[in-house]
Order: sequence, then structure tokens, then C-alpha cells
Amino acid sequence: MSGAEVLDVGRDAIWLTLQLCGPILIVGLIVGVGIGLLQALTQIQEQTLIYAPKIVAIFISLLLFLPLMGGLMSGFMRNIAARIAAM
Repeated sequence: MSGAEVLDVGRDAIWLTLQLCGPILIVGLIVGVGIGLLQALTQIQEQTLIYAPKIVAIFISLLLFLPLMGGLMSGFMRNIAARIAAM
């Protein structure tokens, strides 16, 4: 493999990582901001209140996005296998 091919595989791997983590992180961010806003509006200063809804929301989003994640990972593996076979 040449240096350009290695960089191309690395760039694809980083992009795949962003695609896999992005939806889950966005859900966590939205739920965290929503709970933080609710705490600020109601003046409830309980620090542990944010964890339970965020865990549930991330778990549900993982269940929803798992087929997409599997498809992305299998496509990446097919790409890597095709590159190995082409050598």
C-alpha cells in the first residue's frame, strides 16, 4: 500500500467514526440542554437529575440507529476487503 492509500483508509475510518457517533452524541446533547433548560427555568438544582433521562434517551437512540450503524460498518468492511483483494 502506498502512503496515499493509507491516508485514504484513515480518512474513511475517521469519517465512519463521526457518522457512527454523531447521532448518539446529538441526542445526548439535545436531552442535556433540554434538561438543563428545565432545571434553570424551575430552579431545581439537583445535579443527578440529568443522568437518568440522558441514559434512557441514548439507549433508545442506540436501538433506533443500530441498523444504520451496522450497515455503515459492513460497507466499510466490504471496502477494506475489496482493497485487500485488489492488492
